[in-house]
Amino acid sequence: MEDMSAPAPLHRPDGSALRVLVVDDEQMLTDLLSMALRMEGWEVRTAGSGFEALSETREFDPDALVLDIMMPDLDGMAVLQRLRQSGNDVPVLFLTAKDAVADRVAGLTAGGDDYVTKPFSLEEVVARLRGLMRRAGTATAGGADPILRVGDLSLNEDSHEVERAGDEIELTATEFELLRFLMRNQRRVVSKAQILDRVWNYDFGGRSSVVELYISYLRKKIDAGRDEPLIHTVRGVGYMIKAPQ
Repeated sequence: MEDMSAPAPLHRPDGSALRVLVVDDEQMLTDLLSMALRMEGWEVRTAGSGFEALSETREFDPDALVLDIMMPDLDGMAVLQRLRQSGNDVPVLFLTAKDAVADRVAGLTAGGDDYVTKPFSLEEVVARLRGLMRRAGTATAGGADPILRVGDLSLNEDSHEVERAGDEIELTATEFELLRFLMRNQRRVVSKAQILDRVWNYDFGGRSSVVELYISYLRKKIDAGRDEPLIHTVRGVGYMIKAPQ
């Protein structure tokens, strides 16, 4: 099972402090978030508008953004679009009062990495950011062996390199986290609900189809064209990854 103990402090691979930019037009909210994130030992800057967010991103070069969708000048979706068009793939945690599944899907489709709705706990935001930066390879806890292995498949949690039988496999951040969760629970069946909770961190309005979609993506990259599949469906229960007998 995954380690449920207190999380180890995160930092950049070179040992320096992680940088997070918090973007919201509510001053009290940015103050609270800044306090919580600084308690993690991270460097934090804030922005109160979309245009200010773009300027701060260029100057501060953050490892993650907490980005409000509803802002008076340039909304979060537009900010994200401009960042991605400029080649900036910084992990983005959307922050908004909207809680409809359609808005979550729109945010993730636009290139966001996760989604939190107001009201929220500060602990939840910190946990989501930790996950995003670990998945993006910009943060490490150090100490533990970063290599997970199942048969001829290996995954490096620090460098985010994935290989099968010596062939490098390119994964998106979400595909990587899904594979990591399966590999950390190898030979154990995990349900769609468990995957949604651990990989997306919310129930996605019960839309388990998103799990099926990403499992299919992984299969195409991990198992397609190979004699021995690693990812298995346990009908009516969930999924399991295991090495061939």
